Amino acid sequence: MLGSSKTRLVNEREALEGRADPVLSDGIHHVLATPLQPPFPEGCETAIFALGCFWGAERLFWRLPGVHVTAVGYSGGYTPNPTYEEVCSGMTGHAEAVLVVFRPDQIPYERLLKTFWEGHDPTQGMRQGNDVGTQYRSAIFTNGQAQRDAAAASRRLYGDALRSRRFGDITTDIAHASHFYYAEAHHQQYLAKNPSGYCGLGGTGIACPIGTDTQRMRDGDGGDPASPTTSTQAPTSTLEVGTG
Repeated sequence: MLGSSKTRLVNEREALEGRADPVLSDGIHHVLATPLQPPFPEGCETAIFALGCFWGAERLFWRLPGVHVTAVGYSGGYTPNPTYEEVCSGMTGHAEAVLVVFRPDQIPYERLLKTFWEGHDPTQGMRQGNDVGTQYRSAIFTNGQAQRDAAAASRRLYGDALRSRRFGDITTDIAHASHFYYAEAHHQQYLAKNPSGYCGLGGTGIACPIGTDTQRMRDGDGGDPASPTTSTQAPTSTLEVGTG
């Protein structure tokens, strides 16, 4: 039966049909008091990360100085404007993801990568801790070649650090961002609204050396951007936020 395996990614033919209308129409960030949806201020850039349950993942990023706004949603799959229940069914191909809108003159993309790597265990495949399913996979959805190169370089650096401490190989996918579909309003900034709410994230305890090795990354010592996993998305440099 389709969807019987929580850890098997569906293909486009199997994926749920979805809908034309977004499940979130608008909103203001509960912590930062900035609009969740575009247009964003001039000079801001966007980044998308998947690192397990998006409730705790979002909190990691809204705490960073230089971040304009964060939002939770779904990315990396096929179903347009999915609901949370549809994503949890495993039949959309999406991962739970966090959109980070940041000011690069105040916080570099590499700092976001460091938070991403240290905030979860990127060696666990289709799970994070007790949360099992393709929606909990680790992924970086990049906007443009510069982000893709930086992400690939950081993956190699952190992979070396983890192997030196006898962790397994990183399973994080790096894919071009195409669509980010906002999640329902009650999921946005969930842990700010529910301070005692569930957070299943747990890092490895291993520091990511990006902050001390940024120049090595920029010099191109990043390995093959396409390894270790192959993206299921068609390459694109245009991110569509909250569209059908």
